Amino acid sequence: MTGRTVIRGGLVITASDELHADVLIEDGRIVALAATGTPAAEAWSAERTIDATGKYVIPGGVDAHTHMELPFGGTAASDTFETGTRAAAWGGTTTIIDFAVQSVGQSLRDGLDTWNAKADGNCAIDYAFHMIVSDVNQDTLKEMDLLVEEGVTSFKQFMAYPGVFYSDDGQILRAMQRSAENGGLIMMHAENGIAIDVLVEQALARGETDPRFHGEVRKALLEAEATHRAIKLAQVAGAPLYVVHVSAQEAVAELARARDEGLNVFGETCPQYLFLSTDNLAEPDFEGAKYVCSTPLRPKDHQAALWRGLRTNDLQVVSTDHCPFCFEGQKELGRGDFSKIPNGLPGVENRMDLLHQAVVDGHISRRRWIEIACATPARMFGLYPKKGTIAPGADADVVIYDPHAEQTVSAETHHMNVDYSAYEGKRLTGRVETVLSRGELVITEREFTGRAGHGVYTPRSTCQYLT
Repeated sequence: MTGRTVIRGGLVITASDELHADVLIEDGRIVALAATGTPAAEAWSAERTIDATGKYVIPGGVDAHTHMELPFGGTAASDTFETGTRAAAWGGTTTIIDFAVQSVGQSLRDGLDTWNAKADGNCAIDYAFHMIVSDVNQDTLKEMDLLVEEGVTSFKQFMAYPGVFYSDDGQILRAMQRSAENGGLIMMHAENGIAIDVLVEQALARGETDPRFHGEVRKALLEAEATHRAIKLAQVAGAPLYVVHVSAQEAVAELARARDEGLNVFGETCPQYLFLSTDNLAEPDFEGAKYVCSTPLRPKDHQAALWRGLRTNDLQVVSTDHCPFCFEGQKELGRGDFSKIPNGLPGVENRMDLLHQAVVDGHISRRRWIEIACATPARMFGLYPKKGTIAPGADADVVIYDPHAEQTVSAETHHMNVDYSAYEGKRLTGRVETVLSRGELVITEREFTGRAGHGVYTPRSTCQYLT
C-alpha cells in the first residue's frame, strides 16, 4: 500500500461543494481536506505530491451498469473484465457495477459464482455485482434474501427478451414483494417484449431488415407502457424501483408522475440517448448496426426531455450500459436481419468526458455532473460514502481532470476492446489526466500505471437514496 499522497491546488468538486482545497491521502483513504494555502494544508508532508493547479479534483466515477464478457445472441461482449476496467480507468471511472446472470434452471448462486470467477484477479478498478434474475421461483426468492445479506443488494428483471431473460408480471410482482421485505432494489428493463416480438416478426416479413428498423419496432410507447406497468407493480408490492436505460420522453413522463406522487421510483439514462439518435441507426451500408442497443436510440427530440429529467432529478443517474460488440464478426451477424444484431454499445471510457461536455454546453452544472456520475450511483447502490465523494474516510478514488484539454474521440485512440467508437470524431473539451484507485496511481499523466488485480470486489449495503 502506498504511503501519504497530497494533491495540491485543485478545485475539488463533489455533488454538494466546490472548493479550492488540498487533499491528503493515506493508506488508500482520504484523511483530510484543507483550503489551499492555509497553514493546515501547508503543514502536510507526503511521499508523493500531485500538482492539480488549474485542474479539477473529482471523485472517481461510479458506472452502475456494465456488461463485461456478457454472452448474448450466440456471441459475447468483446471487453473482458481486464480490458473493460482498464478502459474505465482511462475514462475516470474507478468503480463498476456489473451484472451477474442467472440462467433459467440455474440458481442465483451459480450465476454469481460464474461472474466472480470472470472478474477475480482481472480488474484494474473496484467492482461490484447486481444479479440478473431470469427464473423467479421459491428457491430464487429465498436466495435473494441471502444475496442481500452478502452485499448483492440489487436485482435486475426484464420485461423484454422473451425466451431469454423475460419475466412475466407475476414473476416481477413476486420478486418485488421479496425485495420490499429484504431491502433489495429491483432494476427493470422496461420494454414490452411480447408486443415488440410481434412487431419484429411483421417488419421482417415486410422485408424491413436494416438496422434502423430495430428502432422502429421497439416503440417509445412500448417503453412507456412497460415503465408505467413496472411502477404500478412496484406500488402494489410496496417496493422501490429503478428503471434502467430510459430513452423515451414518454417513459420520463411516467417516472416524473410517479415521483410527484412520492413513490420511490428512480430512472437511469445513458450517454448514447443524450448524444446519439435514430439518425445514427439509419447510417448507410449497415453502419447503423454499430448503434443497435435496447432500449433503442430515439429521434433527436427526445434528448431535451432526458436533459430536463436530469436537471429536475426525475432521472438520477447516468450509466453506460457498456456492452461492446465488434462491428466485424459480431454486429455483422445481423446483416439481412436486424433482430440478429447483438444489442449493445461501447461507452465505459467516454461517460465522464461526455458529461463534462454537457457542463461545457450548459445542460448541467459541474456539481450535477458529479452527482449523476459519482455520488448518486454510489448512494443508489449502497456504496456511499466509501465511493462517489471526496471526504475524510472515503476511498481515495480520485481523478485529476483537465477541464481545458481538447480531445477527439476515436477508436484509434480509445482503450476499449472494440473496433469502433459510437462517438467517432466527436470533439470534446475536458480530459482525464491522473486517476487514483484507493490511493494507487492507475493513470499517471495520461499513462496507464495500474494493473489487473488491483481492483477488489466491493460488497454493497442497501439503497441509500430512498425517501
